[in-house]
Amino acid sequence: MFIFHKDTQLDDLGNGVTRRILAHDGKMMAVEVMFEQGAIGPMHNHPHEQLTYVLSGEFEFTIGDEKHIVTAGDTLYKRPHIMHGCVCLKAGTLLDTFTPVREDFLKP
Repeated sequence: MFIFHKDTQLDDLGNGVTRRILAHDGKMMAVEVMFEQGAIGPMHNHPHEQLTYVLSGEFEFTIGDEKHIVTAGDTLYKRPHIMHGCVCLKAGTLLDTFTPVREDFLKP
């Protein structure tokens, strides 16, 4: 399967956060998430496993009881149901991979 950037849709989530759904099938999904400086990814949890790769920028991430600053090249793992969120310290982009697919992201 090939997913071309020009064929994807950029969704404005508000408050300085945009999201682009990339390749996905029934078992996994890749999502690009862009943050303006100061934007917040509120604390939340979900039943999916999630890997986050920092493409650019600087973020303060909280996963469970741990809090760290991450930058380009860093990777984060979030097990199912763990509380997590972030604050964008310098504008940047994250690449999230979920398993299984986030069906809630695909609903209109």
